[in-house]
Amino acid sequence: MTQTKTIRACRVTSFETPPALETIALEPPHAGEVQVAIRASALNFADTLLCVGKYQETPELPFTLGLELAGEITAVGDGVSGLEIGQRVAVYSGQGGLADAGNFPAERCIPIPDALGYAEAASLQIAYCTSHMALDYKARLQPGERLVVTGAAGGVGLTAVEIGKIMGAEVIAIARGADKLAIAKAAGADHVIDAQDEDIREQIKALGGADVVYEAVGEPLYEACFRATNPDGRILLIGFAGGNLPKMKPNHMLVKNITAIGFYWAGYLAFNPAPLQHSLKTLFEWAAEGKIKPHISNTLPLEEWESALDLIRTRKATGKVVVTP
Repeated sequence: MTQTKTIRACRVTSFETPPALETIALEPPHAGEVQVAIRASALNFADTLLCVGKYQETPELPFTLGLELAGEITAVGDGVSGLEIGQRVAVYSGQGGLADAGNFPAERCIPIPDALGYAEAASLQIAYCTSHMALDYKARLQPGERLVVTGAAGGVGLTAVEIGKIMGAEVIAIARGADKLAIAKAAGADHVIDAQDEDIREQIKALGGADVVYEAVGEPLYEACFRATNPDGRILLIGFAGGNLPKMKPNHMLVKNITAIGFYWAGYLAFNPAPLQHSLKTLFEWAAEGKIKPHISNTLPLEEWESALDLIRTRKATGKVVVTP
C-alpha cells in the first residue's frame, strides 16, 4: 500500500504574498488518479498570473504552481485502467507541476513515446496544442495563406511559427530585437519584423498582407496587424502578454469581413475534449517523428523556481522555460 510521504512544492497560499517552496504531505492517489514523480515542469505566462490570482482558472487557495509536467507513474488509484506503475506520462494538470511529485487525474495523462525526453514532453502540451488547435481547428489555416505571428520568439509564438510552416503557410514573425528574430527565423519564419519598428503595418502590407493573425501580445501590435489584415482574414486572440488589451473596432471588421476568434485551449477540457485530444495525439506523433521539437531556452532546478518565473514575467525567455525537480 502506498504511504503518505513528504515532497517539496512551490505553494501559493495568498495572492498578497509571493509563493514559497514548502515541504508538504502527499497522500496516496484517490480513485481515478495516478501519482507521478515529476521529472520536468514547463512554465507558462499563465503561471505568473496564477501567483496573483488573475488567471481565468485560478484554483482555490492554497495550491501548487505548475500547469504542465512530465514524469513517471509511481502509484495508481482505484478504477484506473490503461496506465501502470513505471509508465512515462505527460500531464496537463492545471496545478501541481512545480513539485517533486503529485496526484493527477488519469484522464489528463498522455503516454510519452520512447523517442521523447521528459522536458520535451512537458513542453509539448500547452504551447503546441494552443497553436495547433488555433491554426487548424479554429482558423482553418490553408496552405499558401500568409500567417502573421506576434510574440514569435516566446514559448507559444515559436510553436505557431513552426506549426504554421508544417501546415504550408507563409509565415511572418514579429519579435523584439535581432536575437529573438534570429530564433524565429530558425524556427521556420519566411519573414521577420522587429516589434520595435514603427512601420509594422506597412511591412506586412508590402509582403501581401495577413490572411491569419496569431495575436498573443495585445496593443499596439494588434492595431498594426489588424490594419494589415486582408479582407476575409481571421485574427486569433491568443493572449495579451504585453499587458494592453486590443482596441476592437467591430465596424472596421464588418467592412473588411474580418473574423476575430477568441481561443483558450484548456476550456475544451470541460465542454468538448475530443478536438483537444486529437490535437495532442497529432503533436506527440509529430514530435516522435522529428517534425517538431520544442525550443527550450532555459532549464533550472526546482530550487531556482523564482528565477524561472522571472524569465517568463520579464519576457527574457526565448521558447520554453523548464523546471526539473
